[in-house]
Amino acid sequence: MASLMLMYFINHLSTDFLHILSFVPREVNFIEHTSNISWKEYQMTMEIVIDPRLYLASKGKMFTGNKKRPQPNAFRFFTGSSHVILSRKLVEFSILGWDNFPRTLLLYFSNTRFSHRGYFQTLACNSKGFSNTVINSNLRCIEWDDPGVREPLYLKSSYLKSMQASGAAFAGKFAANDPALDVIDSLVLHRGRGMITPGGWCLGTPGWGRDSCQLWGDINILKPGPAAKIFEKLLLRLMANMTIEPNICYGQQSEATAAG
Repeated sequence: MASLMLMYFINHLSTDFLHILSFVPREVNFIEHTSNISWKEYQMTMEIVIDPRLYLASKGKMFTGNKKRPQPNAFRFFTGSSHVILSRKLVEFSILGWDNFPRTLLLYFSNTRFSHRGYFQTLACNSKGFSNTVINSNLRCIEWDDPGVREPLYLKSSYLKSMQASGAAFAGKFAANDPALDVIDSLVLHRGRGMITPGGWCLGTPGWGRDSCQLWGDINILKPGPAAKIFEKLLLRLMANMTIEPNICYGQQSEATAAG
């Protein structure tokens, strides 16, 4: 579909990304979030959506009940990007829910609009063991025409230089089969058509039409490239906001990485 949204590595080979993240504390979660939401968005959380599976299956009209639920007083509502990078510990907490809060929250969000943009934000920022592990970023490079709209612009080849300069690990959104994706494959990822992205494990000789990864060695070898330094600076700036405060979700400012 022409409107298909794609997530894409733009600045780094996978070795750059993994190499820098290997130095990040394992308990860190990258979750873009805010509790400063509009009155209209807050009203949406009060609405009760009737069987969201019907909407997901048909992409038709979303039906809501004629009554609204009361405002929650046991937790504070947060929203943000649906693209998150979660620690294993937070994922296990959301599944096992040893204090029952994840299950309570899941039941609350199961029949709300845009639950994918609020569940993990609200879970992490209202949980004592995780509220101080949240970095307010999704490591994505995006471009907005109007900050008030819900969806970002489609990125084109003209944004490539600013995407690389941003230091972000991902970018979006792209139209399906957009020529910008081929440019990224060639100039940034050095990946030929039908080939995988090369890494330190690729021992073959690269060349026109030749895949250097057809001959491979130790898959644990990481050889970061020049872009790793840019990504490192971004992470250091983001992590500088992390403190020992009991809940940094309330004090962090969102770090939106723009392409323009």
